[in-house]
Amino acid sequence: SPKAMNVDGSGRGNVAEYSVSEISFELKRTVEEKFSYVRVRGEVSGYRGPHSSGHAYFALKDDKARIDAVIWRPSFQRLKVKPQEGLEVIATGRLTTFPGSSKYQIVIESIEPAGVGALMALLEERRRRLTAEGLFDESRKQPLPFLPATIGVVTSPTGAVIRDILHRIRDRFPVRVLVWPVRVQGEGSGDEVAAAIRGFDALPAGGRVPRPDVLIVARGGGSLEDLWGFNDEAVVRAAAACRIPLISAIGHETDWTLIDLAADRRAPTPTGAAEMAVPVRADLFATVGDLDRRLHAALARRMESARSELRGLVRALPAPGDLVALPRQRLDLAGARLGHALGRAAAAHRTRLDRAAIRLTPRLLARLVADGRNRLEQRGQRLDHGLGRAATLHRARLERTAARLGPHVLVRLLGDGHDRLGRLTGRLAPAFAAGFERRERALSATARLLETLSHRAVLARGYAIIHQGDATGPLVRAAAGLAPGMALAIRFADGVAPATVTGDGVPVPAATDAAAAPVSALAAEPAPKKRRAPRRKAEAPAEEAVPPKDQGSLF
Repeated sequence: SPKAMNVDGSGRGNVAEYSVSEISFELKRTVEEKFSYVRVRGEVSGYRGPHSSGHAYFALKDDKARIDAVIWRPSFQRLKVKPQEGLEVIATGRLTTFPGSSKYQIVIESIEPAGVGALMALLEERRRRLTAEGLFDESRKQPLPFLPATIGVVTSPTGAVIRDILHRIRDRFPVRVLVWPVRVQGEGSGDEVAAAIRGFDALPAGGRVPRPDVLIVARGGGSLEDLWGFNDEAVVRAAAACRIPLISAIGHETDWTLIDLAADRRAPTPTGAAEMAVPVRADLFATVGDLDRRLHAALARRMESARSELRGLVRALPAPGDLVALPRQRLDLAGARLGHALGRAAAAHRTRLDRAAIRLTPRLLARLVADGRNRLEQRGQRLDHGLGRAATLHRARLERTAARLGPHVLVRLLGDGHDRLGRLTGRLAPAFAAGFERRERALSATARLLETLSHRAVLARGYAIIHQGDATGPLVRAAAGLAPGMALAIRFADGVAPATVTGDGVPVPAATDAAAAPVSALAAEPAPKKRRAPRRKAEAPAEEAVPPKDQGSLF
């Protein structure tokens, strides 16, 4: 409470003294009592999203002033419209101070856009962002079923919308309708609509609750603020992800929301959505009746056409009596001639039998049998005589052959064969010796050529081969490939000497072998030539004449 002030002559009064904490908390209590509930209009500034703690810190400003703002985590989670940088909003809350820094701030409990312009700007920004994600693409749209058995409706159970939809479906084509009651306006309405869409989509086919064939999300007309729940991002994503064809019927013809863009079809009114969902049963009956009449008429025309075609074909055919008249006449003539012909045939056969009977008397048969027996005996005698002559001829031929193949003939044949074998044996030894000498000369010439081309002959003339590393390493073909300190192996005609490249590029032999000599001396003095021992006849060339596999070319 204010205290009286009495100033004395010294200039000091009796004003009470406050500590910093006392004056700070006194101001905090005064501000909170005076401004316990305020609505502040301003532009969001410095918003970077919620803090890791879940609280949000930013500022509200206009063209002349600025005030700090904070939204505690529970309030931030309940917000229907989240703060966005540069968005003009109306914030509802209470003023308080922060004694730690002598600042005052507003603790916001709810936020709403400041007018239609701010809502439209927020709506347009959300539409562009969701369009970029592809949620409104035409390729995602699903066709509506022609005759659904079950229709799911997401709307308020107490409004006129559900009555209009049920009435229109009952008039057009009565089917089963499942209603998921939700709030269609106010805070939390968007979450309820999104949950209803996801709930219908999660129903299994053939379950206790039938899965709808088509969904209708409906609401009556209203202002942009009234329809704002259907612009909620959760509603749009649920509609885009729904596997059941979805019809959006929000507001009137001129109203539009983001769910209209994500739905498979948009209806101008809830009644129009019911008309899109089911056909008119009377029209279907009329169509089926018309098709039935057309089918019967077509069948009648086809039958009449076939009947007319058959009558034409019948007129083109001759009468049945005319068809059988000529065959009947031929049958009558044949029947008339048949009796006379049978009599003549019987008489002819009788005459032929009489003639045969005359020839077949017992005396004639006995004579025929006697003649046959005589012919058979004559042919048997001729056969015995022929067999005897043939046997005599073969016996004589065999005796002549045996006379030619006597012992002296066999001895003569064996002697001739022995003489021929001796002559061939005498010719075989000179021929073998001549062939062996010819092949020995060819082998000697090849050995001389191999020794001439071998690198050993070149090494014997005073040359050397330099390898990198040891004697099995790659050949050194140019001085440019040498580096100081590189290990080498120098091959001479009488052995291999190790060496190392010095700093000036001159190889220095390594003193590891008493037989090794300086490179200059070894390169200057050719090794003494070895006298070649006389090669014996038919001896194979020396094994060392074969060039090694790692031999390099010196030419």
